[in-house]
Amino acid sequence: MLANLRDGGWITAQRVRTYSLMLIVAYILGTGAWFVMAKDGRDAQGQQLGADFSEVYAAGTFVNEGQPAKPYDMKTHFQRQRDIFGDTAAIYTWNYPPYFLVVASILATLPYMVAFFVWMFGTLPIYLASIRGILDTPNALLAAAAFPAVYINFGHGQTGFLAAGLMAGGLVLLDRRPLMAGALFALLAFKPQYGLLIPLALAAGGRWRAVASAAVTLALMTLATFLAYGPEAWTAFRDSLPYSRMYGLEYSNTGFHKMQSLFAAVRMLGGPVPLAYVLHGALLAAVTLCVIGAWRGGADRRLKSSILMTGAMLATPYCFDYDLVMLGPAIAYMVAHGLERGFLPWEKSLLALVFVAPIIARPIAMAVHLPFGLAAMLALFVLILRRVAMDDIAVRKSTRRLATI
Repeated sequence: MLANLRDGGWITAQRVRTYSLMLIVAYILGTGAWFVMAKDGRDAQGQQLGADFSEVYAAGTFVNEGQPAKPYDMKTHFQRQRDIFGDTAAIYTWNYPPYFLVVASILATLPYMVAFFVWMFGTLPIYLASIRGILDTPNALLAAAAFPAVYINFGHGQTGFLAAGLMAGGLVLLDRRPLMAGALFALLAFKPQYGLLIPLALAAGGRWRAVASAAVTLALMTLATFLAYGPEAWTAFRDSLPYSRMYGLEYSNTGFHKMQSLFAAVRMLGGPVPLAYVLHGALLAAVTLCVIGAWRGGADRRLKSSILMTGAMLATPYCFDYDLVMLGPAIAYMVAHGLERGFLPWEKSLLALVFVAPIIARPIAMAVHLPFGLAAMLALFVLILRRVAMDDIAVRKSTRRLATI
């Protein structure tokens, strides 16, 4: 058995296909039952379907009324959610920068459940297209759709499909269309915590055209929001940040078991806020150095892309289990590299463990306070780092051989 786990022989194309189909059927049945049992768009507990998407919809109604700064007034935003979804509805803070208000305003012109399905099925293809650009194998899209984080993101009505698709899409296009890649990276600014490492990696790799494109696109996006919503929206966003930091991160009104960062793990285990910041800062520094080193070196582009996407999730203290959709492209890059170059011992089995991590991370955290999602991301990061080091060594040896000829 250990030998089978070591070489990953238990993972066959047929099993990937079968297990993926089983997961997808389970998701469809579970989601279908969720909607069948709902009444007037609310579940058995009286909470709105789509959960987190309700904050997007409520924010959009303010924009359509000509009040784009209102979503950042938490009491007003909470009351709007109650007005729309009822007194028993769960309420959610609005933490997105003004870039995302345009999306919210468009969706809010539709009936709520129509808007939810438009949002989910409009962004899912972006994620799936990015996987196809990374790994063009018969079972790639099937496995991508079966990735457990997809189901979690769908249940919450969250932004994981769009965020993963934009970042992975930018990396797929980086060599062939650097200007378009830079524009996609800039669009990720609606979730800025995942863009911290992108300019550093691009600069380390000498991808200056993409850097310039991202900077210009971001400047145009910012100007457009100023013209559309006035400076009040940005001022309100700035003023809301202390509230978001305290209640969304430091004391997590949603629960640390949902979060997958080192910061959240320290807090979940009872550590004080200063210690959480110190330890997470140390991890951020280490991850940043590793990502920069990888992008400066001669490793395969797929490995650089994978380590950047994984590092982006480790770098932010504000990472939830639905955000783990971004692990999908990171795993796909590793699989693509392994299929071409061969897999290392234990690698296939560990990748399979990372694949299932999103669906078990929250239950494990709730039951025994162990940050399984964080552990899975760290394991993947180490796997990628090992391959990066091996690639760098191989490139240096090849360069020396050529120099002696």
